[in-house]
Amino acid sequence: MALPTYDEVIAKWDPVLGLEVHVELNTASKMFCSCATEFGAAPNTQTCPVCLALPGALPVVNEKAIESTILIGLALNCKIAPYSRFARKNYFYPDMPKNFQISQYDEPICFDGYVDVEIDTEEGPKQFRIEVERVHMEEDTGKSLHVGGATGRIHGADYSLLDYNRAGIPLVEIVTKIVPGTGKYAPEVAKAYVAELRDILRGLKVSDVKMEQGSLRCDANVSLKPIGSDVLGTRSETKNVNSLRSVERAIRG
Repeated sequence: MALPTYDEVIAKWDPVLGLEVHVELNTASKMFCSCATEFGAAPNTQTCPVCLALPGALPVVNEKAIESTILIGLALNCKIAPYSRFARKNYFYPDMPKNFQISQYDEPICFDGYVDVEIDTEEGPKQFRIEVERVHMEEDTGKSLHVGGATGRIHGADYSLLDYNRAGIPLVEIVTKIVPGTGKYAPEVAKAYVAELRDILRGLKVSDVKMEQGSLRCDANVSLKPIGSDVLGTRSETKNVNSLRSVERAIRG
């Protein structure tokens, strides 16, 4: 049985978006240590006891990263918190040497902002306001390289290699509130939002926003609800989307 087309789905269902954009900052050192952040350096040459979580090593926050995050919040029309708090997000992945990520949740640096985007529609240009729930600081993970498999993924690989150069690089996460009311234009709205963010961040000079290198990547969330209903359907998430075209395809698909 053939799957329904996008137009057939949109005739009965209303898409609801939620977008999480991760931005690597272009600071000279990592978020909680003095290790360099040069892209493409030899594996595991930009590490230290702090970003490898060796016993007794204590983090010291990167002041420049905090300043850059506040700049981003102001550009996104956010409120700036008078104080903020970091917390540990505990999980075990091989590319996370601490077995936790230093992140923020309850008290982010920036909150309650918005971004206006405009897209071309059949009826002419149309504006949408994307409300930003939070802009918070965290640290990036390392990189895994799976060797010997047909797909480059861990399943079927002979062995895996780990590069911790990226672990601890300052990362800003920009999280939207639920984005309703986009209708059949949901894919175009998502693409326009990420493009607008990229342009803002490039203008601020806080990141090189090179999506092909992972400096800017998007987690695209979408659910469907019956037209006229307030009951949300099951959320589907596509993680680490690294091009504008792929953002649009992730929502449309």
